[in-house]
Amino acid sequence: MVRPSKKQQIPNLQEAIKETAWNQIAEFGAPALSLRAIARALNITAPAIYNYFPDRDALVTALIIDAYTSFGDFQLAARDAIPADQLIERLKAIGEMYRQWARTYPQRYQLIFGTPLPGYQAPLMEVLPSGARSLSALVSVIDDLRIANKLQSQDYPKIQPGYEPQFEVWKGFAGNYDILSLSVSMIIWSRVHGLVSLEISNNLPPFGVDGSALYHYELESIVRQFVKE
Repeated sequence: MVRPSKKQQIPNLQEAIKETAWNQIAEFGAPALSLRAIARALNITAPAIYNYFPDRDALVTALIIDAYTSFGDFQLAARDAIPADQLIERLKAIGEMYRQWARTYPQRYQLIFGTPLPGYQAPLMEVLPSGARSLSALVSVIDDLRIANKLQSQDYPKIQPGYEPQFEVWKGFAGNYDILSLSVSMIIWSRVHGLVSLEISNNLPPFGVDGSALYHYELESIVRQFVKE
């Protein structure tokens, strides 16, 4: 039996490969990702996949970039749905969307923020643009609070000498924000990240599977800590 041509079989094979990879990750976990298994699921030959992704790591990198892009789209949309002068509301909306996106796309969240894949090292300069953009909504609101003299950050720890260049590289992809705004954003991100990561892995006792109350409490705590009355 002659196998149908790639064009006849799957109009957009590259996207089909990635979608099948996400299904595989959801069922078996990211470490089990296999190009040959994807080829079998799509009824194509393995070399057909190699035309788009020469190895597993190239596919993982593409999935990470797509996940960051989706995450960033949702974060920016949440920010822009609130008027620009309502900074506290913007900050809360971004926080709420962080959790919502993670609960909607847990495999994507875990791939970019969870346990690293054995043997995989993300190519920094390929991933950084989408990664930096994904947090730019938060950083932009924190920077707006700083400019408006509403950012409460006295006694905030200074960036350790030698690490400033990392922030400069980050600025090149996410916007020329003040280094204080960047560092405050990092601590806020780490706090919501911790709660969301525990929630989607069902590790929030005694708050149960749904960590809504605890998460909302933390968002209010962040506002009280970092926004001046």
